[in-house]
Amino acid sequence: MQQDRPDTPMRRPLAWDAPEFEDPAAIDAELRRTFAVCQGCRRCSGLCDAFPRLFALIDGSPSAGLDTVDSADFTAVSDACTLCDMCFRTECPYVPPHPLEVDFPHLMLRCRAAAFRRGERRFEDREVAATDRNGRLAGMAAPLANWALSTANLPARTLIEGLAGVHREAALPRFHHESLEQRTMAGTPALNEAAPAFGRKAVLYATCLGNYNEPETGLAARAVLARNGVDTRILHPGCCGMPQLEQGDIETAARRAGRIAAELAAAVDAGYDIVALVPSCALMLKSEWPLILPDNEDVARLARSAFDLSEYVVDIARREGLAEGLAPLDGPVAVHVACHSRAQDTGRKAADLLALIPGAEVEVIERCSGHGGVWGCLKDNFETALRLGRPTAERALGSGGRVVSECPLAALHIAQGMAQLAPGGPARTVEHPIRLVARAYGLEEGGAS
Repeated sequence: MQQDRPDTPMRRPLAWDAPEFEDPAAIDAELRRTFAVCQGCRRCSGLCDAFPRLFALIDGSPSAGLDTVDSADFTAVSDACTLCDMCFRTECPYVPPHPLEVDFPHLMLRCRAAAFRRGERRFEDREVAATDRNGRLAGMAAPLANWALSTANLPARTLIEGLAGVHREAALPRFHHESLEQRTMAGTPALNEAAPAFGRKAVLYATCLGNYNEPETGLAARAVLARNGVDTRILHPGCCGMPQLEQGDIETAARRAGRIAAELAAAVDAGYDIVALVPSCALMLKSEWPLILPDNEDVARLARSAFDLSEYVVDIARREGLAEGLAPLDGPVAVHVACHSRAQDTGRKAADLLALIPGAEVEVIERCSGHGGVWGCLKDNFETALRLGRPTAERALGSGGRVVSECPLAALHIAQGMAQLAPGGPARTVEHPIRLVARAYGLEEGGAS
């Protein structure tokens, strides 16, 4: 009989700087202990490709058991994990405080960290994960970069596939000559002093995607918050380290966490809330940084003051109430709740956000898009990513209205999945729900009404 999940799953700090953390024998023992639990449960079979790979290894072994699976084959399992956290957050009944203390994603991370320290991660994978640097450089020549990265430019994309390992058909984010930080230097939107939430202050942590690829989301967020009386600043001290964490480079993620937390914690001390524009980055601030640097007070203080963007606007609505002026939308909206939004354990905040719009018809899609950050655009994973995301794309296509997602990469992947399901149909875009709220207020992306 399936056991219930604990009411409050707990996580142990990552002992990434301890010698035994990368010890091959200790890792293998923990893999076999955890996989034995997974083998008997199999509740997570449909979540991602890691579990089907694991169960295929076990079922196809001479004894149909773990005892005859070669440890070298476990790498295929850890490579398939996207660190979406859904097994830990929503499915596994054996997470701490259960005595078995299963934490599948962090065990896969431990495997990657050991491989990274042994120098087994490819150079091109590490370069693709340098999102902050790549964003700055591509922004300097945005038209050229966007031309080269377009899936219609087969010669360039074939070359990029060979050099960087990025699948030639994977849709990639576009770059802008002016970043979100640069655009906001032109001025700040006027505050609505009559709004119930007037007096709040928030720093919008731009994130790499928000700063270089999706500045419209940050501008729409500023406009909506200004209408609600919230004084905002845009800050991008650097990448949160999620792309490096996916590679197993925990040391780099830890170094960034300490530096960025110190800057953002100073804003917290000045009375600002911290609002991340991308769910993965919000998850880093709230959950992963405190587990990587459990004794860092700046990190702990920041985690207590950090919000996801949708979560923050919903918090305003529930505590003070929203400013008047929201007009109904034309037609229904399907909202994809991204995995890293769900992993924050705050509920379906994107759906709650859209429900604030009068008469909104909201359909919730609570499935993985299949993308998994950098993972889904790599040539070894792209076809798998599309297959995993097909149910989400089917739901989005069948919704008949607008489609939104808080995750910019999931949005691209869902749009590409819809295009494959309906070739020759009208192009579909998937944007952040805050942009629909801005339009419902009658605001332009730049903040003027």
